[in-house]
Amino acid sequence: MLDKDATPTKEIAVIGGGAIGSMTAWHLARNKHLVTLIDPLLKKRFDLEEQLNGSTASLGVLMGNIFRRSHGRSWSLRKRSMELWQQWMVLLNTPESPLRLETPLVQLARSASEATLMAQLSQERSDLGVELLKENISMENQRLWPKSHYGGIISHKDGRINPLLLQQCLLHALHKHNVDNVEEKVVLIERGSTKGKRQWHIHLNNGKSLAKEIIIICAAMGSDALIKPLGHRLPIAPVLGQVLDLELKADEKNWSGWPAVLISEGVNLIPYKTNRILLGATLEPGTKKSTDCLKQMKNLNGEAPNWIKESSIYNQWSGIRGKPIGRPAPILTTLEPGLIIATGHYRNGILLAPATAEWVANTIKHQNCL
Repeated sequence: MLDKDATPTKEIAVIGGGAIGSMTAWHLARNKHLVTLIDPLLKKRFDLEEQLNGSTASLGVLMGNIFRRSHGRSWSLRKRSMELWQQWMVLLNTPESPLRLETPLVQLARSASEATLMAQLSQERSDLGVELLKENISMENQRLWPKSHYGGIISHKDGRINPLLLQQCLLHALHKHNVDNVEEKVVLIERGSTKGKRQWHIHLNNGKSLAKEIIIICAAMGSDALIKPLGHRLPIAPVLGQVLDLELKADEKNWSGWPAVLISEGVNLIPYKTNRILLGATLEPGTKKSTDCLKQMKNLNGEAPNWIKESSIYNQWSGIRGKPIGRPAPILTTLEPGLIIATGHYRNGILLAPATAEWVANTIKHQNCL
């Protein structure tokens, strides 16, 4: 539900149209603000044949309820996001793009000590649908999982949201709430004023400029360059995530009994078609793909079952994540009145999108942004 005492309408620009930026723009528009969303690739047709980045290269894995810590900002954001996702999926869903949370999520322990931590977590989070899995789980009636020497944990309320369907739903929702989409690149932000009222001037690569009361920057890898001329620094390092779309040999058992997401050796395994599975992980710093890292991912550090080893690569792609340097992810801060940063979510952009959007709306409401 929206706040009946919402902040008076403001003219707001959101820079960056990934999951964070799009959801923030949608939520602000629902709160009756006049919102412009700026991203040169906003309406691009997302296709796995293309080189994808950010949200579109994500697998959409939601690991909220099995986050290890039970206090602090990171846990609070995850917990709130999981609550909001249940509400906001209903609002975003369309017949053309049936958005849903695919569950459950299973994470296999990599050591005895990790299994001990999982056992403790399963007791603390039983009310959130988390339970312990014993080692060497029997898989007689289904395709074999990777080896489970130490057992694992299952979360019945964590899982996956299809990121491409999410982006389609968000585009529809932005149009429904009259968000103005500007498919241009921001080249410069300047302080200014109009009729004695403080404004921000946003200069675009087409030579045009926009004047807004508030700017929300959600462009991970481009954030630092935008704020540097204003005297701020926000160093963010690129981290490469890689995904393999594997085609398996025919197997009549297919995916019977499999979870929506299985995590083994830090790699996400997601069945999504007959005899097809996605393997993905955020593997290495920088922007250059490593063949060795890719081979290690497919081999699951030596724990891959034969059906994965014998599979062929149907497709593969990579995406750049933004990891803050010297500070925890994500970066949620007000740099100066009317200039808000909501970026650097690293591997948890889709998971934390609702809580981030809510934080931005509350910041505008409770702080003197002008």
